[in-house]
Amino acid sequence: MARIDFGGTKEEVVMRSEFSMAKARKVLKNETIAVIGYGVQGPGQSLNMKDNGFNVIVGQSKAFMPDWNRAVKDGWKPGKTLFEIEEACKRGTIIEMLVSDAAQRLVWPNIKKHLTKGKALYFSHGFSIVYKDQTGIIPPKDVDVIMVAPKGSGTSLRRNFLSGAGINSSYAVFQDATKRAKERCLAVGIAVGSGYLFPTTFEKEVFSDLVGERGVLMGALAGIMEAQYDTLRAHGHSPSEAFNETVEELTESLIKLVAENGMDWMYSNCSATAQRGALDWKPKFKKAVMPVFKELYKRVASGAETKRVIQSVGGADYKEVLGKELAEMHNSEMWRAGKATRSLRPKEPEKKGARTAKGVGGRQSN
Repeated sequence: MARIDFGGTKEEVVMRSEFSMAKARKVLKNETIAVIGYGVQGPGQSLNMKDNGFNVIVGQSKAFMPDWNRAVKDGWKPGKTLFEIEEACKRGTIIEMLVSDAAQRLVWPNIKKHLTKGKALYFSHGFSIVYKDQTGIIPPKDVDVIMVAPKGSGTSLRRNFLSGAGINSSYAVFQDATKRAKERCLAVGIAVGSGYLFPTTFEKEVFSDLVGERGVLMGALAGIMEAQYDTLRAHGHSPSEAFNETVEELTESLIKLVAENGMDWMYSNCSATAQRGALDWKPKFKKAVMPVFKELYKRVASGAETKRVIQSVGGADYKEVLGKELAEMHNSEMWRAGKATRSLRPKEPEKKGARTAKGVGGRQSN
């Protein structure tokens, strides 16, 4: 493992140069990886592994025809590489549990019966294992329990793979029954297209993930955007101006500078007026939201957020309720202005060779 200095703290990470694709193929040469669920993470992980030369099958219930049809459209063959969930679990030696968190407890009885000695149960989220009192998911003692959690959506995982880039992932071993759990875990992590892998635990992964999604990554970001947009509109700014100053400049300019070299570098490459204002107001925003983040972490650690997910997502009318909530966001003035703004962006020609399965995420990365 490489030891990297993260802000004064050295951490061990697994680079592709250390755990090559060739090594991953060797470790998994006798394994059949059954990807259960073809919704969010399933397509990206399964297609990346298939393109990288691993033996992959997909388990998806026909009861959810849109996901089944999507799998067929993506090239999975019914009866050959695409099966009902139980059949895929029976055939698989590494079973990837990639159905939604709320659905995992529902399909668990059909998966558990096929977890015979020596198999591996794989997750991309610590949810079901950490909150076992709510999910009822307790794996048999004679199977490996491992996790690789890509730090991005399944769409991003696949897109980065096709562009030749990897996406960072965390990994963890919860149960090592075969004494090969870590090796299997890292091999699958490389197979799905990780740029590098960093160690965590199931608990730390799910705590950080739930806080991140509700916080900076989605909840806080959307809330702050709406607050600024509404403030500008209330003071007479046009929808176009309010949206550009709130969202477009962030997503199309500033955040890309942060991604390249960090927030401090972005600050140093903005105007003196922007620098001064940002430095003055940053601590004010931190002070304002710190109590919210403390409350959020407490709810995640206590299991309250998990309970909320299971109860709401499991409701018979959840899709209808969700549709209304998303429609409200979609139809808001702010995001209607966003749609118009995006339509005015200059169209860039697709780069040659961008959509190939080679490069950092593909077969040539050995």
